Amino acid sequence: MVSRHGELAHHSTYGLRDLEQGTPFTDDTVVRLYSMTKPLTTLAAMQLVEEGVLQLKDPVAKYIPSFAHTQVYRSGSVQKPMTEPQTLPMLVWHLMTHMSGLTYGFHNTHPVDAMYRNQGFEWGQPEDLDLAACCERWAELPLVFQPGTEWNYGVSTDVLGRVVEVASGLDLEEYFQERILGPLGMVDTSFYIDDENRKSRLAELYVPSPETGAAMRAPDLLRRPDRPAMLSGGGGLYGTAADYLRFCQMILNGGVLDGERVVGRHTLSYMGRNHLPGNVDLEAIGRPLFAESAFVGVGFGLGFSVVLDAAASKVPSTAGEMAWGGAASTAFWVDPQEDLAVVFLTQLLPSSTHPIRPELKQLVYQGLAD
Repeated sequence: MVSRHGELAHHSTYGLRDLEQGTPFTDDTVVRLYSMTKPLTTLAAMQLVEEGVLQLKDPVAKYIPSFAHTQVYRSGSVQKPMTEPQTLPMLVWHLMTHMSGLTYGFHNTHPVDAMYRNQGFEWGQPEDLDLAACCERWAELPLVFQPGTEWNYGVSTDVLGRVVEVASGLDLEEYFQERILGPLGMVDTSFYIDDENRKSRLAELYVPSPETGAAMRAPDLLRRPDRPAMLSGGGGLYGTAADYLRFCQMILNGGVLDGERVVGRHTLSYMGRNHLPGNVDLEAIGRPLFAESAFVGVGFGLGFSVVLDAAASKVPSTAGEMAWGGAASTAFWVDPQEDLAVVFLTQLLPSSTHPIRPELKQLVYQGLAD
C-alpha cells in the first residue's frame, strides 16, 4: 500500500498466504508484524513523556530496579565472562535508540548472544515467562557494552514496553488498545488472535529450505497465534496493511488521524531526528550485524531509523525518512518531504533472505510524477 498526500495511490496483492492450501493473499490478510511493533511501543512511551509521567533521561532502574545491578561484558567466555559495573546507568532513551547494551540471542556474534540463547531467548522466550519475568532474566545477563556508547539491535524495546506498563499501571495490551489502536481505528492489530474470523485470514509463516531455497513452513513455535505469556513490545503484534497504513498516516499528519490526536506534532518531529551521539550514522556506531535497516547514511531516532544522507545510502530515499521493518520481510516507511507512506507485508523469515526493501524503494520512488 502506498499513500501520497493522504490518498491511497497504489494498493496491490500478489501470491498466496498459504502455499499448501492455495489461499490467495488478500487485502485483509493478517500477518506477524514482528519488529514493526517497535515504533508503536516507542510512541506509547513518548505519550507518557508528553504527560510528564516518564522522562527520557530517567534510569531504567527507576521502573525495573534489577537493571541497576546489570553488569557489562568485558572479556572471557560464555561460561566464565569477565564483567564490570555500568559506568553510567541505562536510561530510557537508550532503550528507544538501541544504545542500552541489550542484545538478541539470534545474532550469533557475541558471547552475550549465546548467554541469551542458553536462557531460552533466541527467536522467542521461555513460554512460562511474562514480560516482567523476562526483564528480570535479561537484567541478570551482562550488557554487550556500556549504555550509551554503541548501537546494537536487541530486546531494548521489549524492556521499554515493561517501562510503559510500570509507568502507566496498565499492561501493554490494555495500553495499546486505549491509547493507540482504539483511537486510530486499527481494528485488526493485536498481540494474539483469538477469534475464528481473524485466524482464517492469518498468513502462514515461511522460511527458505536449506536444500532448495524454496519456501517451507516455519516451525510451529513461530507460527502459533495464541495469547502469549509475554506481551512483546519489540515484536509481538499481528496486523494488516490497512491498519498499519493508518499508523503511518497519523505520523505524516503530525499525530492526528480522523480527528483523533494520539501524540503531539513536535513530539513526532523530535522522534524523527537522529539521536545517535555526534549525529553519526549507524555505520559509525552500530555493531556489524544484520538489522532491519541499512547502516550507511542512516541514523536512528526514537523508535525509527532515520535517513541522514540519501546519496550515501545508495538506495533511493529522502533525508528525514522514518522507517523500520520486521523479521518476516515486512517493511514500512514514511517520507514527510514527499508526504508519502509505504507499507509492505509478506511472511518470509528472515528478512535478509531477499533484498526486498531497497527494491521496493526503487519501485516506489521512480513512480513519483509530480
